[in-house]
Amino acid sequence: MAIQIHGNYDHSGADYAERVKEKQAAERAEKAKEAEKAAEEKNAGKLSEPRDEYISSEKSGQKPTGLYWVGQDENGNRKIFFDDPKAGHANEQDDCSKKSEDGKAPKVGEDSQGKPAEKCVTNTDKVDREIKKLKEKKQQLEQQIQSASGDEKKIRELEKKLAQVENELSQKDNDTYRRQNASVSE
Repeated sequence: MAIQIHGNYDHSGADYAERVKEKQAAERAEKAKEAEKAAEEKNAGKLSEPRDEYISSEKSGQKPTGLYWVGQDENGNRKIFFDDPKAGHANEQDDCSKKSEDGKAPKVGEDSQGKPAEKCVTNTDKVDREIKKLKEKKQQLEQQIQSASGDEKKIRELEKKLAQVENELSQKDNDTYRRQNASVSE
């Protein structure tokens, strides 16, 4: 079986390499032109994008809507004040500094509607007693472990109980648990 190939082949590699390079350069130039056209079409219908710009109140001619500033109160402590454009004067950022219509400071615990504020008391005594009992139980278990020096089975059982008490104590002896389980009364 014989295969015969007919044709005229140019075996010079340099010519072929040059033709490939020229073809690739032409394709790149064409892609660049297409990208430029696409960008021009995209920006043709648009004006420049709006941008934020600082304009001082002096240049704009408008009065500022409200200004915060640091000052000193009657005791010389630093306070934050607010120039309220509606009220036309500076207010302290503190509920106790609000004045009623007669110019006097409101009664303690009174809100802006004139209603007395609710007084709530949080009591954590129950939680504290529970934690105290757990700590006492932990001490008792530690003492029992020390006194039961000969019985390995009893020691393992006591250590298991001690681990449970320590785990429960670590979960309950923190501020989050106290807040969640505190009793609140009005």
